[in-house]
Amino acid sequence: MGKFSLAAQKSIAVDFDHAKSHRDSLSALTFSENFRRFAHCRTPGICYRTRCLAGGLAGPSTPGYIYPNLMSKKLVNELEMLVNSLKSGDASNQELSITALAERIANNLHVKADEVAILAVSEKWRHLYFLVPQALRNVGHIPLSSTSALAARAIRDSRPEIVNNFATVRHASVFEGVKDESLNASAIQRIISAPILAHGKVIGVIQISRKAVAVAEAGAEFTADDLGKLLAICKPLGKLMQHVAKD
Repeated sequence: MGKFSLAAQKSIAVDFDHAKSHRDSLSALTFSENFRRFAHCRTPGICYRTRCLAGGLAGPSTPGYIYPNLMSKKLVNELEMLVNSLKSGDASNQELSITALAERIANNLHVKADEVAILAVSEKWRHLYFLVPQALRNVGHIPLSSTSALAARAIRDSRPEIVNNFATVRHASVFEGVKDESLNASAIQRIISAPILAHGKVIGVIQISRKAVAVAEAGAEFTADDLGKLLAICKPLGKLMQHVAKD
């Protein structure tokens, strides 16, 4: 592996073709082990990029497949059940579910509830809007054409990214400054961003972050294990968003 620019130091960008189809959400859980073996010599100050071909990952039907995290498997199953329960079309239940969902994801990935953001695509207005955190729903939108928003790039490129030095990378930070008692006002130091698909189409973005005054206080870096768990969640999340997101 080679060095990338200084601006990209200690970040990981992953071109994960398999995520575009999400043929099996749980198979994404094996990505972490594939990535770890590929980048076993990772050292500070180096940005690694790798491509995992769609046919090259192990899955539940593959001999020797092991779920790296049974808790994530349980969450994926719970989300699938949640999707089925929402088919009743009860609006109050849908509203409650998307908030509760963010809390479950936060617990699973060991972050705070306000460090989980789920955004949906408005095809009509060509922008992203927040579903959670709830405090950001009426603050504003992110144009899909934005060149500084990580979420917009996830939509355009249809690929997940891990950035463990986010505060030093040029990005749109207007939403980080929103003041609300439910939000941590500190800057985002580390972040995972992943596209959410439904029927092969990108319909939203999920972002998991770690906020702190300084990167040294932000806790552990996000890893390929974290990315694998998040990608596993994206398939049932796409189904869920078809029930709760409004264009």
